[in-house]
Amino acid sequence: MSATAKPAPAAREPGRIRRFVTPEGVDLRLTLGEASERAAAFLIDLLIMVAILVAITILCWAMLAGGRHADLPLAAIVWLLSFFLLRSFYFTVFELRPSNATPGKRLMGLRVAARDGGRLGADAIFARNLMREIEIFLPITMFFAGDDQVSGWIAAAGLVWTGIFLFFPLFNKDRLRVGDLLAGTWVVKLPRRALLADLATMPVAAAGPSFTTEQLRAYGVKELQVLETVLRQDRAATLREVAERIRRKIDWQGEAMDDAAFLRAYYLALRRELEGKLLFGKRRRDKHDS
Repeated sequence: MSATAKPAPAAREPGRIRRFVTPEGVDLRLTLGEASERAAAFLIDLLIMVAILVAITILCWAMLAGGRHADLPLAAIVWLLSFFLLRSFYFTVFELRPSNATPGKRLMGLRVAARDGGRLGADAIFARNLMREIEIFLPITMFFAGDDQVSGWIAAAGLVWTGIFLFFPLFNKDRLRVGDLLAGTWVVKLPRRALLADLATMPVAAAGPSFTTEQLRAYGVKELQVLETVLRQDRAATLREVAERIRRKIDWQGEAMDDAAFLRAYYLALRRELEGKLLFGKRRRDKHDS
């Protein structure tokens, strides 16, 4: 978990499995989301957006219930502003959160990740979602605008345009949208978050060595999650590499022990330290968070 480690490009493997090295130097394998899973997630998000718009529409009708004509401009402004905000920022706001996933993606077990293994930045999220406006929303708006505003040929062209972008992920191995290509992202399956039994139930006495507060302050929540993934995968080479990195980082001078046992002990101690601080409203997101 070196601070100077740089992300390594992802490597293609057969099927939907992709491997890449995180900035912490951990070699991970991720499973790409299927095109059908991504489509289902998008439809769920659209249904949520429609439900919100329906609720706002009912609110606007309630504003007009008294028949006061003066309320019409205000109701129209509220509805149009709500539609604009949903269309422009729904996906961006949710993907900027630590989960990097909209409600639809979470229900389908998906999240957005950077293809180089690095931190998913706001610029990448804005780029991939700005392209969604060009890929889907703008052509659909043209299609439903009606013959009074655009010709039938333009509406048909908008429909074809949308279809091309909708089916684009089917024609590349990584199931990427055009927005993903531009932003350097992909949509991957979330790993199962259930803790290993020995991690969740290990008693204090069995945790092995004790660590100082300074040694536990070396890492935060993000590194704890990476360590949990490493322990779950249980690959000897990765366990050895990560254990050596942590020992160097915290200047470990304690007893020599098996790499897996050392990592489990450190995981348990770090988790308790972070959870204890969280009770007092202190959340250390990663090793860079002071």
